[in-house]
Parts: sequence; C-alpha cells; structure tokens
Amino acid sequence: MLRRGLAWLRWYVAELNGEHAYERYAARARDARRPVLPRRAFERERLDRRDRDPLQYDGCC
Repeated sequence: MLRRGLAWLRWYVAELNGEHAYERYAARARDARRPVLPRRAFERERLDRRDRDPLQYDGCC
C-alpha cells in the first residue's frame, strides 16, 4: 500500500512539473503521423508559448 501511495505521489508531482507533457505530445504526433520534435526543442517551444501569452498559464513561473 505504501508503494502504491508513493507511485501515485511521484506521478502527481511529475504531472505538476509538466514532465509528462512531452510523452503526451509525442504520442499525439505519432498518431497523427507528424514529425516529433526532440525533447529540447519541444521544451523551448513550450516555454516560448508561455512567455508570449502569460495570461493563458496559471501560476507565477
């Protein structure tokens, strides 16, 4: 039971940090048969989008 709780907590923190965003993006891109950006390019694009429209994103950073 403790192991399940820790696994859930790890998943939750990863969701909050956005660690799973790339995996979801890559899966959608592969399903649509589009080219998949490397992780670094994806993260750069993601941060650029957040900087262009900060009101769209919640939080301070």
